[in-house]
Amino acid sequence: MLFIPIVSLAIIGFLLGLGLAIIHRFFEVTPDPKENQIVKILPGINCGACGFAGCATYAHALVFEEAEITRCSPGGQSVVNKISSILGGTPEKMEKRVARVFCQGGKDKCAEKYLYRGIISCQAVNLLAGGNKECAYGCLGMGSCARACPFGAIIMREDHLPEVLEEKCSACGQCVLACPRNLLELIPLSKPMVIACRSQDKGGVTKKICQVGCIACRRCEKVCPTVAISVNNNLAKINYQVCSNQKKCLPVCPQKTIRYYY
Repeated sequence: MLFIPIVSLAIIGFLLGLGLAIIHRFFEVTPDPKENQIVKILPGINCGACGFAGCATYAHALVFEEAEITRCSPGGQSVVNKISSILGGTPEKMEKRVARVFCQGGKDKCAEKYLYRGIISCQAVNLLAGGNKECAYGCLGMGSCARACPFGAIIMREDHLPEVLEEKCSACGQCVLACPRNLLELIPLSKPMVIACRSQDKGGVTKKICQVGCIACRRCEKVCPTVAISVNNNLAKINYQVCSNQKKCLPVCPQKTIRYYY
């Protein structure tokens, strides 16, 4: 009695396997050699800076979907040139970017609400009563961004603020994703001006809790010759597309919130 169902299952399994083999034979997609060549020249860290799930996915999109060849920030201009050579055409120029920190309120500049003792994670402390800093927008100083960087391009200073090492930064964007307060941003290397504050509190409130926070006085906005700075919701921002690095804003900032990297 057991022999019949066993044989039946064996026959069904054989037929299903044979069917799959036939389908694979006739519907097999032969990979484009260019795709494999591109995969080999990409960094292989699968950081997602290109907007795709990983290097292999990006390579497929380059060959079959005409994705932009300048999306691989870690690879830089060298990878762009190699991709252009494989796909044909003139290499596009890729502007180097670097991660910048939009906060200077370290432990010696910004007051703390309580002494945190727990998991060393910015995400964790951010969930506990809105963070340990008096400023609800300031850096939490637990180093999640530094641990997320696959290139070791971020170190934590003694004042519990992250510092980006430009020579190591590949603009992969992992630190940007790791910060729960959006205090890191990828900026063109040719634009060294940063208004290092993301607070949206009124000026009087910010001044009481942080020595270097933006108080939205608009002095930088008024002196900018290219109208690159605008203040909205008590927050000053730079439009890097029109910023000409003239540094007129630096001396007029009463809080020394604006940082110039060169």
